[in-house]
Amino acid sequence: MGQVSIKWAGDDSRMFLGRDSLGRTVVAGYWKKEDDATWTEWRGAKASDLLVIALCSCSGYDVVDILQKQKVALTGLTVVADAEQAADPPWPFVKIHLHYIVSGHDLDPKKVERAIKLSEEKYCSVAATIRGVTEITHDFEVQPAA
Repeated sequence: MGQVSIKWAGDDSRMFLGRDSLGRTVVAGYWKKEDDATWTEWRGAKASDLLVIALCSCSGYDVVDILQKQKVALTGLTVVADAEQAADPPWPFVKIHLHYIVSGHDLDPKKVERAIKLSEEKYCSVAATIRGVTEITHDFEVQPAA
């Protein structure tokens, strides 16, 4: 992985412009509402949401890669996460449940399950990083190709 960075947008904001290792920009943070002094107007992604998105996309990448290498006729993948954080600071994630919706032609549920497990237990760096703090669970559904 290359270098990543963030730059504060300045002024009266809590907005940051992130730069990924390939030079693309991600916006995270929020501004004060114009009509009051509270920090509640989100204009970018929440940093904690970005971690969950990273988990979904890391695992999703692996699942697609594994199934395509097995010549599975995959036509779609969606990963939906339900995340639970602790009630007190620093609000670590205590549980993240991933629901995989996999579509394709004649999909074998056993192959789908195996691909998900390989991702979560062996290949996904985000899962490996948070696993000691966060319980990661999953389920999946197989749908016919649209």
